Amino acid sequence: MKIRFLLFILCFAFSVNCIIAQTDSATIKTIFNEALTHGKSYSNLDYLCNKIGGRLAGSPQAQQAVEWAYKAMKETGADTVYLQECMVPHWVRGEKEIAKVITSNSKSSKEIAICALGGSIATSAEGISAQVIEVKNFEELKALGKEKIQGKIVFFNHPMDPTVISTFDAYGDAVEYRWAGASEAAKYGALAAVVRSCSLLEDDNPHTGVMSYKDSTQKIPTCAISTNGANWLSNYLKTDKDLKFYLKMNCQTLPDEKSYNVIGEIRGSEKPNEFIVVGGHLDAWDNGKGANDDGCGVVQSMEVIRIYKALGIKPKCTIRAIAFMNEENGGRGGKKYAESVKQKNEKHIVAIESDAGSFTPLGFSSDVTPAQKLILKSWRPLFEPYGIYSFDADGSGSDIHPLKNMGIPCMDLTPDSQRYFDYHHAATDEFVNVNKRELELGGAAMAAMIWMISQHGF
Repeated sequence: MKIRFLLFILCFAFSVNCIIAQTDSATIKTIFNEALTHGKSYSNLDYLCNKIGGRLAGSPQAQQAVEWAYKAMKETGADTVYLQECMVPHWVRGEKEIAKVITSNSKSSKEIAICALGGSIATSAEGISAQVIEVKNFEELKALGKEKIQGKIVFFNHPMDPTVISTFDAYGDAVEYRWAGASEAAKYGALAAVVRSCSLLEDDNPHTGVMSYKDSTQKIPTCAISTNGANWLSNYLKTDKDLKFYLKMNCQTLPDEKSYNVIGEIRGSEKPNEFIVVGGHLDAWDNGKGANDDGCGVVQSMEVIRIYKALGIKPKCTIRAIAFMNEENGGRGGKKYAESVKQKNEKHIVAIESDAGSFTPLGFSSDVTPAQKLILKSWRPLFEPYGIYSFDADGSGSDIHPLKNMGIPCMDLTPDSQRYFDYHHAATDEFVNVNKRELELGGAAMAAMIWMISQHGF
């Protein structure tokens, strides 16, 4: 009798689990169907990119983006929409940069594509002209020393490694020269630094991005050179080591400006004081339109709210969609949100970020406990019909990093990254390079994941 009872309990539990799985599967299907037939991510991104465009923190365009996001968040049907104030840095590029290479006999020169790196100081009004010294890494720079570097322009020619399949890993290796190159070169008396763009694509578009100065070293102007330009300059230096590089930049840092995170909520039906965050960053570099970095993450996060409202889905927890401000050159929006969470002692179940492009979603990376990772993997069969299968990778985004530091589980939507750095921080990061279907799939994937976590806990 006892054995029969145990078998009955096991069979009953198995049947219940099957019913739950079928219900989840059906809900996820309706989420994807809604996104792929009535999705608004693409039209929203069109407006953000083509009506507002580049929107670096502190700029008038960033304020326009805040006003647009507030209105667009309301149109999703969110229960509550509000602004969260934060002070942000205000760096401006100024007039277009000029650069050219002058041969040692001064009989010819070639204009070359550069862009100032975010946070750089300007050159003098006349510009800078000096001999250029190529190095592949900081070790080569150190070996040359002050004697060979002082009074010259350092050219950091460190390409992203094409053999690394994860382009974000290849980027992580190369980006340190963009971030720290100026200060390292200045230690040896360099007049300026020129850094190879962080991209695997060989073209004439320089890729900007934030850089940083050390307080202990002289500030020198620093710019990115396109990959084609870097290849040409490296090859020419092999035959003319005395050629000179001329650059003129007009950038400056102005006083901090007031800006905002834009937050929309769906109130939880059972646990309104437990929160799930989904977000992307609203700011974007001024030389492009910020389509893949990170307009797509903003509109996908808004789409989670719209899908739930359109389908009448009532999550158990409160869902917050956040358009963060100032990820690109300060992270002030993410820090401000985390400060608010701490001050209010709010309970957050998980935070999910989309900041890796609009391409086909493949899965989710995460910074969670081993037990939570197992839960994610157990849900894989529900996501595989939609091409979403990768749940093993670790990692999460920069806007939610302050939440991670508070012990809150964090996740990232993981799209196919192979084309991302073709456009990242370049003038080519435009709406035309976004595929509607891939974009809508990303929003649906996050909506489905949030449904699972809200329903079943984490």
